[in-house]
Amino acid sequence: MARLDYADLHHDEVRPLVERIVAERGSVLHLYQMLLHSAPVAQGWLNHLTGIRQQTVLPGDIREMVIMRIAYLNRAPYEADQHAPIALAQGLSQGQLDALRAGPLDKVFNARDQAVLAYTDAMTLDVQVADDIFAAVKGYFDARELVELTATIATYNMVSRFLEALHIHSDDARD
Repeated sequence: MARLDYADLHHDEVRPLVERIVAERGSVLHLYQMLLHSAPVAQGWLNHLTGIRQQTVLPGDIREMVIMRIAYLNRAPYEADQHAPIALAQGLSQGQLDALRAGPLDKVFNARDQAVLAYTDAMTLDVQVADDIFAAVKGYFDARELVELTATIATYNMVSRFLEALHIHSDDARD
């Protein structure tokens, strides 16, 4: 159960943003219903996540592989629940999702994916990234893709930390 009640979606201050979220996402997920306690934060979050998820050139399978790895590393089940179907739709297999959670990675991921996962692990667990890890991932991506990959990893670490600090979970009741 979430540590705070979910925001009232019918409040006049958030109604236009609720309509935009529904138009873009199909519904107001738990994450956004919590964010809507602060319309400016929810607005900024929506803009940022829309950029990361819908306006980058980073391949969808890479994006979702990174998101799922972060969800497992940060013990953020809501993030994993929301993204597992997307990851499968973007081409990851159930075996790969299982490996992201419990390993081994080298049996189901190619060299590029392993470099991305090492980069993800370093950014998530260590914050600082060793030169050899960066050099390995840099060999597979151009500057734009590297910036987008780095921003995606940083963003979904932010998401999981927000979710877990407030105990937002998929089975919570909400409006």
